[in-house]
Amino acid sequence: MTGKKRFASKSVIFLLILICIVVIVGLLSQFKLQSSSTEFSYYNHHDNLLEYPIKDNKKIAFLFLVRDNLPLDFLWHNFFKNADPENFTIYIHSKPGILFDKSVTKSAFFYNRQLRNSVEVGWGTPTMIEAEKLLFKAALDDPRNQIFVLLSDSCVPLYNFSYIYKYLISSPRSFVDSFIDATDDPREKRYNPEMSPDIPEDKWRKGSQWITLVRRHAEVVAYDHDVFPIFEKHCKRRPLLDLSKGNESLIEQQQHNCIPDEHYVPTLLAMRGYEVELERRTLTYSLWNQSTEPMNTQAWHPVTFGFSSASQKNIQDIKDIDHVYFKFENRTEWCGTRSSSGPCYLFARKFSRGAAMRLLTNGVVGPYDPSTLFLDPT
Repeated sequence: MTGKKRFASKSVIFLLILICIVVIVGLLSQFKLQSSSTEFSYYNHHDNLLEYPIKDNKKIAFLFLVRDNLPLDFLWHNFFKNADPENFTIYIHSKPGILFDKSVTKSAFFYNRQLRNSVEVGWGTPTMIEAEKLLFKAALDDPRNQIFVLLSDSCVPLYNFSYIYKYLISSPRSFVDSFIDATDDPREKRYNPEMSPDIPEDKWRKGSQWITLVRRHAEVVAYDHDVFPIFEKHCKRRPLLDLSKGNESLIEQQQHNCIPDEHYVPTLLAMRGYEVELERRTLTYSLWNQSTEPMNTQAWHPVTFGFSSASQKNIQDIKDIDHVYFKFENRTEWCGTRSSSGPCYLFARKFSRGAAMRLLTNGVVGPYDPSTLFLDPT
């Protein structure tokens, strides 16, 4: 009997221990579930904070600065439809009141992608910079956006999405055309002495407006509140020559001339000490008017590519460019990313609809099937 009692006692103790273990495991599981639920709720309500978990795949933000609509949407649609939608986002700055719906674009990629706080933009005025800053701010709200590409409504891609994505993601640097604003004609110097000392002349830079920034440089541009006001006050475009106004227009030509969007970003980054982190060249090709006549106002704009000039040979010639020479600095920029060589240009402008259609049918951005031109990406 004594042996049986001992056995019974041990059985009861074992059973009690087993029950305790089950209870403890249950409590731990419930606590873990509550913690997980709380964490999920936190991220849902704080998705713009730095704590938001960033996935492995980085996004490229395509920032379109346009007048009204996107006349080359058919080409860009074919470009984006061959891409993983998790790898890119699209933002559009158009004039206030424009809504990108089916009445404005046939491409579903651009539906409702316009900024709601856009501003009226005038060429050669500080409002151009203001629009750029709004685009960068909007794109920075998505923590997965790591590369920011500024494009115009006449820009075209020269490669398919996969190639451009790998090119940009593999580089830790921004691509900003940045060079010393030197000229043999003192009347054409853009630097306004009234900017000193806020903007030192030795930090004054010039370059293409069409830039590609990594996230930390995009933040500098978007949230600058010190340098931009100086540009608004002292960097203004000289009015174009208007012979119908007679002497009044000739007098206007004596005014100081400054094109804000050609100076703001490279100057700002130079002032902040980021110039060493840049590839000091643009990724967007432009063919500028070669006129040397000082009164030829057409020299203010790049040449527009038409259907005939968008031949496979001409496009290949652009893609074969592997270096850029800066005369006044006697500097050569060899192109590529990291230690590997590559093309200088991923995009080009200004392209007409006819020229863009030729790129599309030639398969520049990917396989072309007319029957699926504007099918929804889904």
